Amino acid sequence: MNATATLEELRRWPVDDQFELVCGLWDQIVELGWKPTLSPGLSEELDRRIAEYEANPDDVLSWEQVGEYLRRPR
Repeated sequence: MNATATLEELRRWPVDDQFELVCGLWDQIVELGWKPTLSPGLSEELDRRIAEYEANPDDVLSWEQVGEYLRRPR
């Protein structure tokens, strides 16, 4: 089966199963040592966010809070 046919089949899967597959693939890619190349703008944004967190480490949301936010109907 080629990639196009595989993607067509995956579209029939429930979204939760698709998401589980994506996360598993991502974990596998990272375990193989792949590291994305960051654009200068993205690198600057990540540095800004790290600095903001380091300045205010208690001003964060828990994973549970993030999950609740993401599950809210829109």
